[in-house]
Amino acid sequence: MRSQDYDRDVLAGPKRREVAEVAAEPGLVVEDPASGFCGAVVRFEHGRVVLEDRHGRERLFPLRPAGFLLEGRPVTLVRPVAGRVATRAVSASGSVAVRGLRARTARDSRIWVEGLHDAELVERVWGHDLRVEGVVVEPLDGVDVLAGRIAAFGTGPGRRLGVLVDHLVAGSKESRLVADVHDEHVLVTGHPYVDVWQAVKPSSVGIAAWPVVPRGVPWKEGVCEALGWGETYQGWQRVLAAVRGFRDLETPLIGAVERLIDFVTEPESG
Repeated sequence: MRSQDYDRDVLAGPKRREVAEVAAEPGLVVEDPASGFCGAVVRFEHGRVVLEDRHGRERLFPLRPAGFLLEGRPVTLVRPVAGRVATRAVSASGSVAVRGLRARTARDSRIWVEGLHDAELVERVWGHDLRVEGVVVEPLDGVDVLAGRIAAFGTGPGRRLGVLVDHLVAGSKESRLVADVHDEHVLVTGHPYVDVWQAVKPSSVGIAAWPVVPRGVPWKEGVCEALGWGETYQGWQRVLAAVRGFRDLETPLIGAVERLIDFVTEPESG
């Protein structure tokens, strides 16, 4: 027998794991293990903490020892230091910013967008939310390939697709292609703008309005020529740099993306 074994109290039970105390700062995201409710700390009421999930739903929880999970580990939430100014962190999309939570493993569900610029713009505004939810955004390289890509993807329960389409207006080529999609596990939303650039508010980019591009001229090239922005990649750099959050985007695009995120993340009934 090793000498150190004599120093161990053989009658003592297993050593209990210490549970860390964590200050419940606004924006800290934790999970209530009993209900599965996951949300960000927003305030305290009557000695209890109020959590808000990404849909704006609020619930009140007691501050019990080891009462919450943070990154999957039990923690005891305690009030922040008295006198500290509480600020509510907000992401670029306007949701409560998550602190202390790692991005979850990617879901099988996906969000598809038409091109690289669409993907970069969605990442710019909703990237924080998407990492928290474990949603991957992928470019399609055009809506013309949509039907074939859906068939190859293989949708089903827990394997949903959300698709964002440019220029989704009555009578457009895009609307006709989308009309052929008949799959309960696929949701197609869109915006009325010719290109996703146009979904950025002109005032945010520093112009009075987006130029009217003559029929037959590629829209991005026509815009860059009218505004003196040089090549299209230089124009896109200007547009993307002007977007700091959802307030820089037109409402139809915001609504379309939010519906897609909800669709691919909500549990399916049945």
